[in-house]
Amino acid sequence: MTENPSYGFDTLQVHAGARPDPATGARQTPIYQTTAYVFRDADHAAALFNLQEVGYIYSRLTNPTVAVLQERIATLEGGIGAVCCSSGHAAQIMALFPLMGPGLNVVVSTRLYGGSVTQFSHTIKRFGWEAKFVDFDDLDAVRAAIDDNTRAVFCESIANPGGYITDLDAIAGVADAAGLPLIVDNTSATPYLCRPIEHGATLVVHSVTKYLTGNGTVMGGAVVDSGRFDWSASDRFPSLSAPEPAYHGLKFHETFGNLAFTFHGIAVGLRDLGMTMNPQAAHYALMGIETLSLRMEKHVANAKKVAAWLEQDPRVEYVTYAGLESSPYFDRVERICPKGAGALFTVAIKGGYEACVRLVDSLELFSHVANLGDTRSLVIHAASTTHRQLTEEQQIAAGAAPNVVRFSIGIEDADDLIRDLDQALAKAAG
Repeated sequence: MTENPSYGFDTLQVHAGARPDPATGARQTPIYQTTAYVFRDADHAAALFNLQEVGYIYSRLTNPTVAVLQERIATLEGGIGAVCCSSGHAAQIMALFPLMGPGLNVVVSTRLYGGSVTQFSHTIKRFGWEAKFVDFDDLDAVRAAIDDNTRAVFCESIANPGGYITDLDAIAGVADAAGLPLIVDNTSATPYLCRPIEHGATLVVHSVTKYLTGNGTVMGGAVVDSGRFDWSASDRFPSLSAPEPAYHGLKFHETFGNLAFTFHGIAVGLRDLGMTMNPQAAHYALMGIETLSLRMEKHVANAKKVAAWLEQDPRVEYVTYAGLESSPYFDRVERICPKGAGALFTVAIKGGYEACVRLVDSLELFSHVANLGDTRSLVIHAASTTHRQLTEEQQIAAGAAPNVVRFSIGIEDADDLIRDLDQALAKAAG
């Protein structure tokens, strides 16, 4: 396919990055299930290893199936390049890896997926990194948290689990003023609902496992590079601006320009961390993305209807869906997520923790799983599962209080989902 900036989203989600297989004419992208690739000759091999020529060496680094997925995701996000990896958590480490070092910190939103809170609170400390958690609705607090050792600002576009929408334009302004990259996890929104780069994001990360694939079959992650950040504007990002000893003093930003982060992610990140996406997962993700817009429209329509019904139910204390006019984030929907507020939100159930447990156990259509973004509607009690490792104070700050359940609304018939909720709420109240 010849890339054309005038192509619409629905066209790009089917065609971007993909071409008929040159060997067979296969229309669907083949699964290139191979470890290594034959070099033309010794000079060709040397040029690839010296980063003087782009091509395939070893599937830990690059693979033709994965390459199509990387180009498609980058195109849909409006980025210049992307690196796919083994999971969404891997993508977060891959995004931070070129930026961080011992004694350095990242300023992150308190409203994050529970696993991300744990990763940033505990795991990254093993690298000598630190995370500073801040309420991103308080811009002064975000500014105050940034210091000379800060190397990035991190948030989610639509925050998991509550469905809160971050004011990306405002946060990008704070990051820009400090000369720092803004990293946005766009998993819950997808590029169909939100394009963070258009709001000032430097990097976008995804759990490809979720809405992009859409059917709960694969694990995968992606880091999308906007190509807009000047990595040489200061000495704070030596991995990208200073000589790289492993490549005979090559300077990534000087050599690769606006593709510096993408090349570093492959040539150093995947080479040394080894968090590779397998080609079969990439193949499934590509097939899922072909229907992304169709699914997201149905997800949003169902979420609106279900959330509105839950909000008026007397057995419910509150619903956090940003698409409801009662939400304090409702005014951000049109500006940040103009095609809808997603399909992820939480509901506070009267009766507290025990009522939440009874509700989850009584639902029939909703699957009780530790996942989101499936075609099926999903439910989880975050305080006893995904956010269990957190203190109650952290749970509340993340929007996962003990009296709250998280819903990921699927693409079934919305009336059927409401009937299932009605009977489960009756049992929970009893």
